[in-house]
This record gives sequence, C-alpha cells and structure tokens, in this order.
Amino acid sequence: MNGRLLAYLFFFPWMTLQGQGLASVDSFDIPKSYKPAFKRERNHELVDQEQSRLFASDGKADTVFDPSGGPVLRDRLTRAFGRQVDWLQYRIEADSTLEHREKMSQLYGLEYLIRSYRSSWTGREGIPVAEGALLVETYSTLLNGARQRVSIRPAFYPLSYEGGMALLGSDRFTLLPGYRETLNDLVVKYCRQHPDRILRKLQLHPEVAAADSLIVVVAKKQPRLLYDYAAALDPLGVRIRYNNHPMVKTIAVMAGSKNGQQYFPFLDQLLNGKVSFREIDQLRDDTLGYYKLLVKTQRDYWSRTLQGDTAFEFEALTQRLEKKAKEDFVHVINGLHDAAPSVRFACLQSLTAEELYYLAVASDGVIYTSSFVKGIYPLMMQRIGNRGDSLLRILQFDRYRKFIKMAAGYNTLGDFLGTFPPAVNPGERSEAEQLMRNFVSQLEQTSGLESGVDVADSYASIREFQKPIADQMLEQVTREGARNRSAGHKRGETIYRILDVLFRSADTSQHLDLTRELGIPPVYQVPYRLLVNDSGRVVIQIFFYGDADGKSIFQGFLKMFPTANWSVDESNPQWVSVKSRKGRPVFLFANRPLPEETGGDDQAQAALTAYLRDKDLSPTITIHRGHSYFAPSTILRLSPSSRIVFLGSCGGYHLIHDVLKKANDAHIIASKQIGATSVNRPFLQLLTEKIRQGQDIDWIPFWKELDRLVTVKEFDDYIPPYKNLGALFIKAYQREMETRE
Repeated sequence: MNGRLLAYLFFFPWMTLQGQGLASVDSFDIPKSYKPAFKRERNHELVDQEQSRLFASDGKADTVFDPSGGPVLRDRLTRAFGRQVDWLQYRIEADSTLEHREKMSQLYGLEYLIRSYRSSWTGREGIPVAEGALLVETYSTLLNGARQRVSIRPAFYPLSYEGGMALLGSDRFTLLPGYRETLNDLVVKYCRQHPDRILRKLQLHPEVAAADSLIVVVAKKQPRLLYDYAAALDPLGVRIRYNNHPMVKTIAVMAGSKNGQQYFPFLDQLLNGKVSFREIDQLRDDTLGYYKLLVKTQRDYWSRTLQGDTAFEFEALTQRLEKKAKEDFVHVINGLHDAAPSVRFACLQSLTAEELYYLAVASDGVIYTSSFVKGIYPLMMQRIGNRGDSLLRILQFDRYRKFIKMAAGYNTLGDFLGTFPPAVNPGERSEAEQLMRNFVSQLEQTSGLESGVDVADSYASIREFQKPIADQMLEQVTREGARNRSAGHKRGETIYRILDVLFRSADTSQHLDLTRELGIPPVYQVPYRLLVNDSGRVVIQIFFYGDADGKSIFQGFLKMFPTANWSVDESNPQWVSVKSRKGRPVFLFANRPLPEETGGDDQAQAALTAYLRDKDLSPTITIHRGHSYFAPSTILRLSPSSRIVFLGSCGGYHLIHDVLKKANDAHIIASKQIGATSVNRPFLQLLTEKIRQGQDIDWIPFWKELDRLVTVKEFDDYIPPYKNLGALFIKAYQREMETRE
C-alpha cells in the first residue's frame, strides 16, 4: 500500500473527529453568561494562571505570546494559547456528557500541557516552540477521540518526542487504546535523536516494545555501557539479561562474572566462536599463555581491519596487550638491568618473533635502551631469520611506524633495514627505500596524531645516523604536502607543513625561525640571549633531595667549580649559591639536601624558590638531581621561565609532557633508563662553562662534545632536546587548530 495513503487512512478518524464538537474551534463562540461551576473554579483558575505565565515568558507580561519567530508564528501561538484554550475550557465545562471527575481530569490535562510547554520551549532540548499550536489542537482532538474509543496513536505521529510526552504526561490518556504503542513510538523517536542516551531513557520505560531492539543497537555501538546496565538489578537490567541477541547474551554473561571486564578484549572472538569463556579463564593466570592469546587476537583483529571489518573492542584489546607487555615482560627485564643476560632475558625465550615485536611497540617510552638493544631486538631478529621484511609482511605492517621510530631512537634502524633484500633492477627502489617512503606517506588518513608523532620523533635520530634516509624522508614530506594542498585536505596539509618545517630546522645553516613558522621555540638551539634576565644574568636552580644519595652528590656538586672562575657562598642554612667570577654573570642556586624524613629538603626548596621569586631571579635553567620518585616534586616547583630543563633521574624521559605543561618553551634533557652522576656532572660543567662564555647552546655539537667527555654507557640513554620532535609536533598542530578556530 502507498505510504502516503496508509498515513492518510490512519489519521482519517482523527481528521473526522476534528470536525466535530470540541475540535470546532474557528468560531470560539463562548456565551457571555458562561460561568464555571463553583467546585471547578479552582481548576479553571490554574489554567488561566498558566496562560498568563506563558504569555509573560517571552519577556513581556501581556496577552500576546511572541517567541521571536515572526508575526505569523506569534499570531498562531497567541490564538492557540489564548482564545483556543479559553474555548476548550468552556467546551469542557459545558459538556453535559462528562461527569465532574472527567471534567476535572481534562482541565488538569490542559493546565499540565501549557505548563510543560512554558517550562521547556526556551530549553535547548525542550518542546519546539512552533509546535505549541499543534499541541493545543491535538489535545482537543484527543478529547474527542476519547469519546469514540479509537486508538490515540495516529494523533501523535506529527509530534516531537518532547511534545508527545507533554500530552501523555497528563495521564489523561493512559487507559485509551493505543497508549502503549504511542509511548513506544515516542521513546523510539527520542532514541533516534539521542543514540547515546538510549539506555538512560529505557531505564524510565523498560516496558516499551522496542526495548529489545534498542538494546541490540547499544550492544553494537556501546558494549561497555550495556555491560554496566546489564549488571543492574532493576527492570532494564532484567530485560537486558533476557534478550536473545547473541551479542547481548554474551555481554550479559560477562556482566554476571566477577572478572567480566577481562573478557572485553576478546568480545569479537567470543561472538565468532574463536575462543570461549573457559579458554580465557584457563589462561588468565598464565602470564605467557595469556600474552600469546592477546597477540594472536591482535593479529586477527588487525587483519580484519585491513579488510574493512573493525572488530568489536579492538581498542580494548590493544590497551590490554600494552598493559600485559609492560607489566609481565618489559618491567621485568628493565628491573633486572644489572643481572646477567641469561637471567635478565629469561622471560623472553618462549616468545616468537611476532610476540617480541609487540613487546617492543607496546612499550615505547617505557623500555630501557639495553632491554631493547640487547634483549628484544636481537632475539626477535634471530627468531625471524634476520629478515626484517619477512617480519613486517607476516605482521601485515601493524604499527610499523611505531617500530621504525623506536629502531631509529635506539640506533638499530640501519641494521634492521640492512636485512631487507636489495632492488632487483637498477634504478628501482629497494623494499627498504619503499618502506621509508611509506613511513612518511598518507599520514592524513591515520586517526589521531600518533603516526605523525612517530615520524617526527624518528627524524632526528635518522638524520644523525642515516642521513641519506633522512634526506629521502624530507623529500617525501615535501611531496605529500603538495599532494594534500592540491587535494584541499586541510588536516594533511597542516601535518606535512609542520613536519617539513621541523625537518628542515635540523639543518641549522638554514636558520629557520620556528617561532615565526610554527609558533613554537627553536629545537636545535637555545640562544644565549634567551637565557639572560632583564639585568643580564643567567639564573640556574638545582634541586637536591635529602636521602643518602642526594647528600653524596651534593658534596660532589660543591667541588665542581674551580675558584679561578667561580665563587661558592655557603652562608645560608637552606641553600648555597655559586656565581661566576669571570665572563658573563651566571648564578647557580641549589637547596641543601636536608633530611627528607623531617621534610627539611622540601622546606629548603620552598624557601629558595620564594627567595628567587622575591628577588625577581627567575630561573631559565632547572636541574633535577635526585631519584625518579623525586622528579614530580621538582616539576611542581618548576619555573615557567625555564628554557632548559635537565632531569638527571632514572626514566626522566617519561616526564617530558609533564614538564612542558609547566614550562612550554623548555628544552628537555632526560634519560630513558638509568640516570648517572658520571653523565649529570659533565653535562652541568659543560653547560655552565658555555654560558659563562656567553655562547649559544647548539645541541648537536654540544652533544658530540659531551659524548667525548663522558665514558660511561649510560650516556646513550640520555635524549637531547632536538630528538623530542614529537612533543613539538603535537604543540605546533594544536596551536594551528586553535588559530583556525
């Protein structure tokens, strides 16, 4: 049957009724002698009060309702809530077929309707203002329909959810035919408009017929939300648990288990019968078996993604894989850094090349250099027959940008690419060259900024050790930028413009001004002029802590400065100061490592910080000398004016983003692994000497000079500022987006 004809036939009884009795409103003939019965005067007064309040809700207390929708809407609404409501009151009162209670009920419904409209027409999600006249007309029609005992459902078809509920909310029509169907229609209408609020609405109306199908919709879009509601003991929770859809049933079983959250990474596998609850339970306490299952599932989900089929809870799986990789393997081998290799890397021996690969990419920013270079990487390459190309093909290039970035950072990229076969024919690109070309290509198609960050982070290391590859990366970035500009792809254009500027800034001979180009400070150089304050002095603040190690290194610090060039003042009980005798004025202030058990070190730091603030001695260089668990305390007192921040603690590299929140222009030096005095002391000596001589700090030559001074292996784990391009990429991208907004 034709859709329009069907709608017409459904609505026809209501059109007929509107031509009778109460619905005949055009004349609005109300006899002058009309007066409501005494016992219903209060009901009429309440309707009149709501009319007055509605007319005043437009900001003007008169008998006109003007919600600024134009003269046509103003006149229609004024007529509906004025003369038409008055007429309805009269017709209800004058209807001899109605009993007293029925008249009171109809008057209450009219009062409720006006009040509901008044309280919501100004709201963001209230009754549409233009629907007011239709509501009054529909109420009139419904009163006539009640006489005929026909379904009320068709009368609600044109109404919004909010308007429909204002009519149903009066409870006047709950016993009429079609009430349940009407409520169901309105709930469905609401859920279509607000799909993120389906369960919240169903909690209020769990009995509607559409609840089962709406629950399935939530299961597919928000399985974790459904999980939360399925565990409840309310009527909606019961309805969820009795739903027969396979996915809903699976989530309901999960919700009923004390370990339910642990099943989410395998939700898609459970639905497809590739794994069972029992199999997961058997492996949950088996560190090795559980990790292997996670990797197997990751590979399956990634393969499906390449075919355009994203598995349910893929993100949850990846998060769990990263968590278990770090907790059960990487933290273990990091913690055994002083043990023999046979002991340290024992937990890796049962893993395949693919499983070792996921250990690496899951632990970026956490894994120690030696754990990667001496443990995971060589064992992975051994297991794959020293063929990096084979490994990536088996893995279908899952997270390969992350791996390349890590290999570049740990100086194993050249070795990895060297395992790829050469080009078959002269003039063709080798697989390694094509891989690196792909590495920087089509970043606009990736979600988020992670891939762009990986490319940015890798460039400095690649340029330092594999300059020909870095040159190819820069050329490809230029090509990709041009392609995105031609295609009008703004996001891609922004990504590649930032990368192009960051990459070219590595060549200091170009003298690129990153502040002008990207709105961020230079990364390869800190000019001396940016380190001095208004009085021409450079102020350095050093944080020491009052444990045994802190007291020891503090004594070494006091002996660092030769008297020919420096003077040391130890007169203050809470801090010492060191000042240059010759060259440019350089002031170092270091708190004494007073006993931590009494809070003496914290009090000394607070006193020194207050002194520097009161004397307008804003530090432009901040040095942290203490264990990693003290580093957050240093960052808490970090001066926003800091241009250079040195974190001399273990794992300080992981706090880079915390530092940038306090001092967003800072150049940060930190270790990925073990902080060592044999690195920290030469760094400070070289830095202060160059500043005393008024030199700019050029990080690449500075780092090479420091490398000649330091003879310990821990130096390899210290990351110079110019290798933190990922953080700068994020900062530049965010500023670009803010500018566009």
